Amino acid sequence: MEAFVTCSAPAPVPPSAPLASADAFRSIAELAGDLAFILDCATGMPVYLSARIDDLLGYNAKDIEQQLAEGGDGPLAALCGGLRERLRRFAAGDGSRLRVLREFEVRRPDGRLAPVEVISTLLAGADGKPAALAGIVRDLSARRARELEQKRFASMLNHEFRTPLSTIDGAIQRLEATGANADEATRQRYRKIAVAADRLIAMLDDYLSPERMAQLGRQRQPNGVSPRLLLEEVTAQARVAGRPVQLDADDVPSVLRGEAAGLRLALKVLLENALRYTPAGSALHVSGRRTGGGVELALRDEGPGVPEAEAPHIFGKGYRGANAAGLPGKGLGLYMARSVAEAAGGALGVVAAGGGAEFRLWLPAQDAGAKDLASREASSDNRNDNGESRPPKEET
Repeated sequence: MEAFVTCSAPAPVPPSAPLASADAFRSIAELAGDLAFILDCATGMPVYLSARIDDLLGYNAKDIEQQLAEGGDGPLAALCGGLRERLRRFAAGDGSRLRVLREFEVRRPDGRLAPVEVISTLLAGADGKPAALAGIVRDLSARRARELEQKRFASMLNHEFRTPLSTIDGAIQRLEATGANADEATRQRYRKIAVAADRLIAMLDDYLSPERMAQLGRQRQPNGVSPRLLLEEVTAQARVAGRPVQLDADDVPSVLRGEAAGLRLALKVLLENALRYTPAGSALHVSGRRTGGGVELALRDEGPGVPEAEAPHIFGKGYRGANAAGLPGKGLGLYMARSVAEAAGGALGVVAAGGGAEFRLWLPAQDAGAKDLASREASSDNRNDNGESRPPKEET
């Protein structure tokens, strides 16, 4: 039975009468087991609460009303946490907090924690001002249990694959160390086995970590991001690191194709490389411009640059240049950054610029097709024993 904070049941609806829109939408919101609520923006107090809210949170309507009262700081205060700030920002013309999704844990009266997801939105009245905060509370217990099981499964697989690989890696290192009198072909075969073992171990780290497995099955996030925001974030990170930065991002579109987290990772890799391989205190130049039916995000440094002979190889998996000697790393950063760019239909390259290096990340604009990025070079993983590229198989 649905209940308001007064705990009175709604009046029966005659079979011939149309169901009120508000009642219908509340019922729809609760079909999947989610709990609905409506709060008065003026008071922050509940106007409507699903009757089953006590099953999930362990509190009844009266408990919730008491905890959400002015100055309330009980476990349920987080349900409308930040409401005053949302209203202030909305009044100032900022619509970024109109709809908010949050995850947190509510401590039940019995001491147990109830993991919940709360999705809420501001509802405006006839005068255009926010009158109510409507939302749903979703129980995350099943999802958390599933994610925990995925992590356990991933850890088990990681261990089961890593153990024999470590054995192979140790054995081949011993063979290399004791095989000084072996012929050249045998030594080359040892090296190929060692490289293959290293590659498989790196793949475990890249693709079979618990974190990566936990992402499987999750809903794909919107494939759009603000390029100016990305560049501003890189600029802020560089300044925190103590570098003077010049930002030029006036000529960029409002939205780019691409997954935001991946693009942030790619730019972070470029920034970390610039900080690592250039003199402390030297300036960085961050820019964005429209070109080739898309937008180019660039990071230029004033360091020694990339040796011309190494430029074609620096994006390869595991490749480390001469200037990386003695520094930590596995040579995967630029490889991952280029993979992110290509997955978004873009490209990543490097050019010499002003005595330093300039990395350029090109991405298609929202209204433009992606470049043809089919690699014209064979993959390092697709070569024969003599290092020659294998021809691609013909389709049958």
